[in-house]
Amino acid sequence: MNMYSYILRRLLYVIPVILGVCLIIFVLFNLVAPDPAFTLLGKHSTPEQIAQLHHELGMDRPYYVQYFDIVKSAFTFDFGYSWSSKQSIWEMIKLGAIPSLSITVPLYFISNTLSIAIALLVAFYRGTFLDKFVLVFTISLMSISSMAYILFGQWFFAYKLGWFEISGYEHGFPEFIPYVILPVLLYTVIEIGPATRFFRTVILDEIYQDYVRTARAKGVGETLIMFKHVLKNAMVPILTFLIIEIPFLILGLILVETFFSIPGLGGLTVKAINNSDFPVIKAMTVLSAVGFIVFNVLTDVLYTVVDPRMRLK
Repeated sequence: MNMYSYILRRLLYVIPVILGVCLIIFVLFNLVAPDPAFTLLGKHSTPEQIAQLHHELGMDRPYYVQYFDIVKSAFTFDFGYSWSSKQSIWEMIKLGAIPSLSITVPLYFISNTLSIAIALLVAFYRGTFLDKFVLVFTISLMSISSMAYILFGQWFFAYKLGWFEISGYEHGFPEFIPYVILPVLLYTVIEIGPATRFFRTVILDEIYQDYVRTARAKGVGETLIMFKHVLKNAMVPILTFLIIEIPFLILGLILVETFFSIPGLGGLTVKAINNSDFPVIKAMTVLSAVGFIVFNVLTDVLYTVVDPRMRLK
């Protein structure tokens, strides 16, 4: 099977998956969740007021029509309008994506590059003091709450030392840079622990394979073995880790954006939850589900690029 046929087949598989995900979202928001009319109107609302609001919000339409709206939004990204702000949800998402990406993109490259480099280093010196120290250090980093890092960073580095902005955001380049440096640094520290441990485990699994012992027996140097053989064969799980992270980059970091008052998609989601703005919450849920499915397909395709032993089926 050639690459194009495989991609087409995988894309066709995506359609029933998205339909199923949309069905789950429909059930959660339209059948399981409490009636948003009571939240919007208050407990003293009359049946006439509730019926009127249901009509205005389109909630009195047949269920299959409401389900089709969710399916349509998954393919067209037309999510309608926010209940609270009356703005186009897609325009709100595009506006919030820029602040979110200004944090998550540098965070993604810095944290993963550092994690892979450290993992390679400690795997090369496995069993030594350096390996044990990094292992203890990463576990210590993972043991501390993300909120503790954020609060300490804001208090010490921003308030006490005055090195960074405590909160806020300015649109435009390079105006936004002073506001994203501290969040990126703090979340790099948060992410580097679990990422380094994962990459280290993957690399060590390859180091103890038979082909590595054969390469050593042939006199191949450790550095060449590490970079030409081990890292290359460890790329499948590493690639999975890296690509599956991408949809979450687009959706932003809720905790960071909330504490640093950054108007990104994470903050948009929190604001929608606080205002019971169901269309926005539903839009973010659909967007995250579609992103996760699409990047899973991309991961399968890229497997064959990094590892020719894998065949498209």
